[in-house]
Amino acid sequence: MGLRINDVVPNFTAETDQGTITFHDWIGDSWAILFSHPKDFTPVCTTEFGAVAQLSEEWAKRNTKVIGVSVDGVEDHKKWKGDIESYAKTPAGFPIIADEGLAVSKAFDMLPAEAYLPDGRTPADSATVRSVFIIGPDKQLKLSMTYPMSVGRNFAEILRALDGLQMATGNGVATPANWVPGEDVIIPPTVSNEDAKAKFGEFETIFPYLRKTKAPE
Repeated sequence: MGLRINDVVPNFTAETDQGTITFHDWIGDSWAILFSHPKDFTPVCTTEFGAVAQLSEEWAKRNTKVIGVSVDGVEDHKKWKGDIESYAKTPAGFPIIADEGLAVSKAFDMLPAEAYLPDGRTPADSATVRSVFIIGPDKQLKLSMTYPMSVGRNFAEILRALDGLQMATGNGVATPANWVPGEDVIIPPTVSNEDAKAKFGEFETIFPYLRKTKAPE
């Protein structure tokens, strides 16, 4: 059974280029994004990790920690960081997990249980290890997505999705298609008009099941 939304994500202890971490302790009271890649020193992933580095201030504003994972070792991660920082023209301050035994990749259902790394492997041998997991402070999985090797991940969309999740959490609202911060949000159908008025004030009724209101501050 794969990891599903609202499941508590696996806890694990692993080596990173910044030392040993225990995942749930590392998350602490923050949000977290775990993003994987098939191999160090690969072209698409270098651009992606550079994009993550360039968004460091945005992650911090959202109380969110980011961490990479691949099946390469710590020393490779440290060397690859130089390329990432050169490409992005900014420090890559986030850690990268060294998942050489595939324990993390399998725990997060990114590779099948019987997967192994052959001698002389190529990125294709771990191609399915290319996913994004957004995790709440409660250690529950809030969102996941997986990309093929040929399509670079859109971290602006991941940031937008994080904003939507954080808006929904604790506010009792949902976000419409293409929502960005500052736009109206949706009142869930389970909330009566009377309760919606008391909680949100004025709102727009488009259909009985589709009502919009200003986003809570």
